[in-house]
This record gives sequence, C-alpha cells and structure tokens, in this order.
Amino acid sequence: MRRTPLTLALATALVVALPASSAPPAGPETQVWIDVATHSMAGMPDMGMLGGLAGKMMGGGKGPQGYPQSRNIPATQGHVLDIAMHNRLKPGVPAEQAVPAGLGVGKSLSLLPPPPGKDVEERKEHEMHDIEVTIRQYWGCGATVRPGQPKVMTLKVRNGQFQQDGSIAPGLFVPDRDIDVNPSYALWPNLKNNKRVGERSSMVGQHRITGDGVPASLQFELGQNADFLPKIALQTRGELTDSIGLSWQPVDRAKAYFLNAIAMQDERNFTVWSSAEVPGAGHELVNYLTGSYIDKWLKQKVLLPPGTTTCAIPQGIFKTTAKGGEQGGFASLNMIAYGPETNLTWPPKPTDPKQPWDPEWNVRVRTKATTVAMLGMDFGDMGGMPADEGNGDGKRDPEKKEEGGAKKLLRGLMRNF
Repeated sequence: MRRTPLTLALATALVVALPASSAPPAGPETQVWIDVATHSMAGMPDMGMLGGLAGKMMGGGKGPQGYPQSRNIPATQGHVLDIAMHNRLKPGVPAEQAVPAGLGVGKSLSLLPPPPGKDVEERKEHEMHDIEVTIRQYWGCGATVRPGQPKVMTLKVRNGQFQQDGSIAPGLFVPDRDIDVNPSYALWPNLKNNKRVGERSSMVGQHRITGDGVPASLQFELGQNADFLPKIALQTRGELTDSIGLSWQPVDRAKAYFLNAIAMQDERNFTVWSSAEVPGAGHELVNYLTGSYIDKWLKQKVLLPPGTTTCAIPQGIFKTTAKGGEQGGFASLNMIAYGPETNLTWPPKPTDPKQPWDPEWNVRVRTKATTVAMLGMDFGDMGGMPADEGNGDGKRDPEKKEEGGAKKLLRGLMRNF
C-alpha cells in the first residue's frame, strides 16, 4: 500500500519505540535462541488463487530469505523457524545444527553469519503536509460499546506545527527480548540455506550444534513444549456495521490469547480495538512473551485465558465514515496464541547455591501461533470468477449477482500486481 503522510502520522502515534541494538547479553560463552512460530490467514487456506496471491504478495512465494522470519506477524503461512547462535569463543564462525528427521529439512541446518552491510535503512526526510487524523480506541470483548469508550485523539499538522486534541491510552511495555543480529552471530535461515520447514515439521528430538569453537557438549533434546503450535482456526462472522463474532478451536499448549484490530474508516478516521479488559494493549503484544508477563497479564485481564474460544467486537465501531469518492471500509485483525518457552543450560544449575557454577551454553526456545483476518469480508464463495463482469458491451449483466467483497478485493489486487 502506498505510504502517505497520513499513514506516517498514524504510525508515529501508534508504534511503540524499541531499545536500540545492543551487545549480546551476558551469560554463557555460547548462547542459542530458537523461535518457533505457526502462522495462518483466516479463511485463506482453501481460497485457491486469493490465498496464493496473498502469500506471494507477503513474501511467502520465495520462502525464507534470511533471519528473522517469525517476529511479529510472519510474512508467510505455515511453520516458521528462526535460529541464532552467539559464540564468544569464536564469534561469527559458521556452525552446523544436526536436527531430527521429523523437521523434514535434511540431516542438518547450516548456521551462517549475516553478510556485512547496513543493519537499518537510511532515514529519509519526508515533506510535512497539512494533515488531520482522528484515532478512536476501544477495548474488551462484547457485542456493545462499554461506558467510557471510546478514547479519542485527533492529531493535526498545520503549517508545520503539530497539535494534539484528546488522548488514547498508551501502549503496554513489552520487554525487548529479540536478537539484534550482527556479523558475530551464526543464523538460520540465511541467504545460502533457506529451506522451508513444512506443515508437518516437528522440532521434537535430538539437536546438536557443531563448529569451530562450539562446545562439544552442545547437544540437547526438545520435547513437545518446544514444538510448533497448531494453526489458529479462527472464524469471523458479521459485517463492519455489525458486532463481529470471533470463535476458534482451543490451541494445544496455548497459555493465553490476545486479539487486536485496526480499521481505516476513511482517509482521516481510524479505529483500534483489542480483546483486553483494560485500555492500551495493542500490536506490541503480538509477539513472544515471557511466562511471567503472561501470568501477570492474565491476572490483569489483558490476555484471554487458554480456555477462551469466543470473543466479539462491539457493534458498528468499524463501520465506514467515507463519503462520496473517499476511500474507506477497511479492517484487519491480528490474533496470537502464546506457547510455552523452553530454557536449557549445561551443566544444570546446582541446587546448592554455594557450589560454583560456570555453564558452557544455554538454549532458549520460544513458541507461538498467529493469524490474520480481513474483517467484514465474505470468503464463502470464491469460485467461478469470470474475466468480464459485464455482457461484452461494456454494460453490467443484470442477471449476474453482485460479487462479494473478497472477489472485488482480488480483482483490485490483480490490477495493481
């Protein structure tokens, strides 16, 4: 989608700044971080051309192009795997990770350092235009809007001067536990080894990492808690003017759930919503969380308990406000199921605190499942898409039924692809 000053202003208002890249954390000389994700697009698996086109547009057609792939919302469907190793004894030296046959990628994966180069894009100067955008913030599952909602904030830029009217609840702090890679790491996937793990791939079994300077003891066994979570089978019901019903099957091993959505109602009005019982929770939560944060936010009702299988978006909060030829009526939903985290250290920490302990290595494995849904769209009938909407004379055939929103979206995508 084309970036506009309005989009940039919205991003500035909603995105939570993360800490800058830093040196590898203190700990054992050799550390391994493995991120295991399962991603899906609600309604997409059986949609033929639309599902394939969406996957291709999001980068899924070529498979992994480099580390990382699983952070936030992955750009491809199915199982997604990231591995990073930092070995202070021999930083940036390639290594080989022997993996179980069930992973389906051969006997081993090659961990390689990233190519030298710039880690971030150069910041470009953008011309400041006069803009105005209003953001409405809702929260909580339920068919009707609750008292005290929404919180409303309007951002204006006039002649280069910034003005804010009203406010929305600030986003929650989520600790940055991702790896800020540099050439001292060995990574998979990488530009030379970018195999895709398959739908039936499993992490369960023996793993061993070898290489110059890698401790000979670096072998470990992963159990089901470190395996890929099942896909989230999310179903949505209702138009943007309705209370949108959300339901899903319980995700095995999920410790909690969280959903958030954003709607562009026209070029100046946006609405954000989350399943949390408190305001402020947003897209920053759609990532791996530690067990302590999951437990804390379950108690505070920021996250939904693992036994939850339904939620509802309040009626009408996403309905379009567009008039005339203005663009509007777009809404998308993100959902995450938080999985277990596995931490392994060798040798294990002694039970006697007086006994010296100098671990050689540690391995952290994080798991999650995510899905994306386009709200207010009917994906029920995707068959029989004619090449011409009319009857050959430039006029609409009155006997043809109105195409659903999904078909219109596909046609729009194909015109600009």
